[in-house]
Amino acid sequence: MRAMTYSEYGDPSTLELSDVPRPKVGPGAVLIRVERASVNPVDWKVMSGGLDSLIDAFFPVIPGWDVAGVVEAVGPDAPEFAPGDRVASYGRKDVIHGGTFAEYVALPATSVAAIPEGVSFDAAAGLPLTGLTALRSLETLELTGEDTLLIHAASGGVGYLAAQLARERGATVIGTASADNHEKLRSLGVTPVAYGEGLVERVREIAPDGVSAVADFVGGVREETLAVLTDGGRHVSIADPSVEEAGGRWVWVRPDGPRLRTLLEKVAGGTLHVDIDRTFPLAEAAAAFESSMQGAASGKLLIDATR
Repeated sequence: MRAMTYSEYGDPSTLELSDVPRPKVGPGAVLIRVERASVNPVDWKVMSGGLDSLIDAFFPVIPGWDVAGVVEAVGPDAPEFAPGDRVASYGRKDVIHGGTFAEYVALPATSVAAIPEGVSFDAAAGLPLTGLTALRSLETLELTGEDTLLIHAASGGVGYLAAQLARERGATVIGTASADNHEKLRSLGVTPVAYGEGLVERVREIAPDGVSAVADFVGGVREETLAVLTDGGRHVSIADPSVEEAGGRWVWVRPDGPRLRTLLEKVAGGTLHVDIDRTFPLAEAAAAFESSMQGAASGKLLIDATR
């Protein structure tokens, strides 16, 4: 099969289009014919060696953790799925090796979710990592409709979905973003604020008594978080493990098929929107990584494995 691979840690120039064996399908696993994968910043951070202290890599590596496609085959003891099913997954594994930037990927059935009717492969591929991270963050915060939530980077991949899920719960949401994205947040019922110097004062103008919860999706904002948080308030970060030294929680997300199905159903029901920026052919994955690294995309960057 065709796949994008890299044989050593490095920058996007290390990626090359390769012919590699189709994955085997073991017990409890499904083989997915990939329609779309999506790019997340963690993909190029992994490629640079950024997670080498946490996860072993076996070269050559196929990058990518998000996928949407069609079940090609099922292994023994995977009765949840059948060939022809439309599925999606956050496909992080215990090792870095066989990812989703390929024509096929084999994944545990427990991390796979059926795509509801009416949900496109594009939306389904753009949802798994960001959506599950947003959901886990709000669950960790135990967010309710009584809360006022500050989201750092509310127009980003995770923040945009977290804002929608928080509003669905009835929470009051304040979100940091560049001025270009303020109207995007207002359309969700979020009060936007500019990030950077003076953020604490701007948040206090909106919430004079402070906020009861903070979700940090950018990093480097711990002091600002603590300055606006009420006594007994809760805070999480996906980017700054030092928040645990200040009573917060550092959040990682786990592959979780059932929770992903819940999010996909929200997309099908129109209560959750996945913002797509553009789609690249498989062979142009390096260009997709470059675009992600520049931070210029206004939505998810997708990889079309069929071309």
